Amino acid sequence: MYTLHGMTGSGNCYKPALLMTQLGIAFRWIEVDLLQGATRTPAFLALNPNGKVPLLELPDGRRLAESNAMLCYLAEGTPLLPADRYARAKVFEWLFFEQYSHEPFIATVRFWVHYLNEAESRRERIAEAMPRGYAALGVMEQQLAHTPFLTGADYTIADIALYAYTHVAHQGGYRLDDYPAIRAWLQRVAQQPGYVAMELRA
Repeated sequence: MYTLHGMTGSGNCYKPALLMTQLGIAFRWIEVDLLQGATRTPAFLALNPNGKVPLLELPDGRRLAESNAMLCYLAEGTPLLPADRYARAKVFEWLFFEQYSHEPFIATVRFWVHYLNEAESRRERIAEAMPRGYAALGVMEQQLAHTPFLTGADYTIADIALYAYTHVAHQGGYRLDDYPAIRAWLQRVAQQPGYVAMELRA
């Protein structure tokens, strides 16, 4: 059985959990509270020297870090990761976009505001980050105004990757009022077979 080390409420940890649930892959969850330093213990660093969650342990004992790498591994051979070379590259394009243009601004601001309660002390950094987060949302809005999912007509791991932090962006102060295509897409993702909501921390 797969084992997923993760923290409740983390979008990155939610990604592989959602995918495995949708694919019917059995797994066990081990809670790792990074806010309490659990990812910096010698025991955890022996599993992942980078000291981050999520961490996926395969049934044979091998391990994978990085949420989007997990998505690619788990979705191999399924419609959620197309076999066609170009279609697959378009999925990768969105996965890279999520890590470089979306997550650093939307997820990071959410972490500061929702988890650390540092909206006031980080006010200037938040003010710098949010325009770039909105720029990423603008790119998504432009695409989703023309296609039901990010790579076209079909739901893929690209949608899982971007859904994770977009659907909780409001916890960082982002407003989606001006992004009707994104709001409609969020509803479509939540209607996919096997969908489970992300558990949120108070």
